[in-house]
Amino acid sequence: MRTFEYAPADDVASAVALLAGAPSGTFLAGGTNLVDLMKLGVATPDVLVDINRLPLHEVTTLPDGGLRIGAGVRNSDLAAHPEVRRSYPVLSQALLAGASGQLRNMATTGGNLLQRTRCRYFMDATKPCNKHAPGTGCPARDGDHRNLAILGASEHCVATHPSDMAVALAALDATVRVTGPDGERGIPLDELHRLPGDTPHVDTVLRHGELITAVDLPVLEAARVSAYRKARDRASYAFAVGSVAAAVHAEDGVVHDVRLAFGAVAHKPWRAYAAEQALLGRPATRESFLAAADAELAAAEPLRDNAFKVTLIRNLVAATLTGLTGAAR
Repeated sequence: MRTFEYAPADDVASAVALLAGAPSGTFLAGGTNLVDLMKLGVATPDVLVDINRLPLHEVTTLPDGGLRIGAGVRNSDLAAHPEVRRSYPVLSQALLAGASGQLRNMATTGGNLLQRTRCRYFMDATKPCNKHAPGTGCPARDGDHRNLAILGASEHCVATHPSDMAVALAALDATVRVTGPDGERGIPLDELHRLPGDTPHVDTVLRHGELITAVDLPVLEAARVSAYRKARDRASYAFAVGSVAAAVHAEDGVVHDVRLAFGAVAHKPWRAYAAEQALLGRPATRESFLAAADAELAAAEPLRDNAFKVTLIRNLVAATLTGLTGAAR
């Protein structure tokens, strides 16, 4: 591990100023992803701005009844929060599906969103990879890509975003609040992460020095009937092979509102807008759910060893929505 400067911040303004003056620096919160990457030599910041002292550790109610989640709220605390469990169960379930209890006790809301995309070539600093060494190529396309992207990838990168929490937040129309050298702004969660294109080393739309301070959840009636379903290679402490976050409002056997997002299929949490449109006003049946999934997955471009994800996501969509609407009965 290279040497670096450690700079604790006492407030948001000083944290932003410290990082703005360090072009190769980064913020440090729980460190559950960053420290691993530093040990591997993949991340090499020269300054770590510690933001753990900042007053970003609370979940509060917004004037319209929605929730504001501080960026420093630990994943375990957020998963157990009574209002999250009551009004946004998909979020609680996604958090509990991620990592181990020990990691959830350290990982923060902001840090979870900013996890780097996962690929064994990216995680190995000795391997060529456009994400950590732009222009060196993407060996995963012809190599080990079983758990990599089937949607939104490019010739330059097929890595997938690892967060479970972010998939749920994408389905919930969350807004990410950030503060930077140019002031404050809100970013729709679905617009925070970038698809790889020809610059896969740029994961998000955040500008250097911008700090995530909170995530806002709107009042969403459909969110009360929501769930997260994750397929993985072992029962616990494993990244998703595919996942679905769903929220639905159905009456008299008809879908009136639905929110869907997929995980482990793209460089970012994948909001399934085509599937949502295909379901609105349609019968709440397994046949409709499968047809909606097909509408979204029509854009899939799987590689040699991950075409199974198309069928996997299709079945996860049907199983999750069937469970929420009681269509099987």
